[in-house]
Amino acid sequence: MFLMEFSLAPLDQGESVSDCVAESLKIIDHSGLDYQLHSMGTTIEGELDPLLQVLKQCFEALQNKSARITSTAKFDYRRGHRHRLESTVTSVEEKVGRVLKK
Repeated sequence: MFLMEFSLAPLDQGESVSDCVAESLKIIDHSGLDYQLHSMGTTIEGELDPLLQVLKQCFEALQNKSARITSTAKFDYRRGHRHRLESTVTSVEEKVGRVLKK
């Protein structure tokens, strides 16, 4: 199972990109994949092909609004592990002995 953390930013839409994030979240929600939005991007859990499809669909949606888009994407693969969006954080919280800020 993979985790994919990514962000897309149109360079010609001004300082705020929340409208574009909202557009991407519609696509991510529709995919049915588990995800977490955070202040610098979104992390999604799934198999590689569906993750790449979501990333492609997000790009395509933004291409209708922007002539230039910058992006980052990171992938983390761990065989045989699921529900890592929660379990990774929980593991660290257990080690530090408290619930961490989210």
